[in-house]
Amino acid sequence: MATVLARARTLSPAAFLKLSLASCAGLFLVVTSGAFVRLTGSGLGCENWPRCGDKPYPEQGFHAFVEFGNRLVALTGLVLTLVVWLASTRVAGLPRGARLAALGAFLLTLAQIPMGAITIALDLHPLAVMTHFLLALVVLALAVVVALEAGSLVGGLAAPAGPSWLRKFVTWVGLPTCAALVVTGAVATASGPHPGADEDVERLGLEIADTVYVHVRVAAAFGLGVLFIGWFLLQMRDRYPGLVVLWGTLVAALGAQAIVGEVQYRTALPWGLVLVHVFLGAAIWALGVAVAYALWRPPAPLARHLSS
Repeated sequence: MATVLARARTLSPAAFLKLSLASCAGLFLVVTSGAFVRLTGSGLGCENWPRCGDKPYPEQGFHAFVEFGNRLVALTGLVLTLVVWLASTRVAGLPRGARLAALGAFLLTLAQIPMGAITIALDLHPLAVMTHFLLALVVLALAVVVALEAGSLVGGLAAPAGPSWLRKFVTWVGLPTCAALVVTGAVATASGPHPGADEDVERLGLEIADTVYVHVRVAAAFGLGVLFIGWFLLQMRDRYPGLVVLWGTLVAALGAQAIVGEVQYRTALPWGLVLVHVFLGAAIWALGVAVAYALWRPPAPLARHLSS
């Protein structure tokens, strides 16, 4: 009987991997949905929290439905992070760090609820909106880590990739530069023509040309760093083919981002292109985190040789 109960309480690594990937997808949708709210000017579509006007749901109006829809998407993300955290406690062999990452993702997603209320109460002050957005990206990073650990639990763990100095360089230089890229992009958006609502929302007071100037140079520095790292990864392509594919996907996303960024700037920042830019920015952040983490703890499916 005890054995049967133990099995009932245990979740298979394969099932946990599916849950963690679903959580990543849901959190990615949360980031994109939040950007859609801002870029369509729907940030104050429901001017109070958690209700939408006098009722808990919108009665009419495009902006109200967009904002309320974002709340439902965010709720889905919250449920997914909760499920993944609870599931992590039932998976045998999962590292303690992965369980803590799952818990952190849930708690930070939970923190988005009061953060959303504060953002509305401050009439979409750009610093509050940026905090809301960047917090979502931190949650996404934690979810990526959990998914990678789940993959290692299913397929095994390979030996760390490359020399120690390369892994440290990616962790202590590459990731902060990627974070700077995201932050400067958020500042540029907060300085652009999309305040988040049709009303007179307070802005940062920075010139869009100045913020883009900084953002572009951070992007160039990050891009050069990614190419530098890639040179070493290509030398290891026989041992870590999957890791090289992951890096190649990051390069492709950076290339697409550069094209979209140039076009949107020269066409007066249409909101549709800005939304694509935000989507690609979140993808670059998630891929950057994945590459950095996988250098230290690569799931065996990314490599051809398991560690001894």
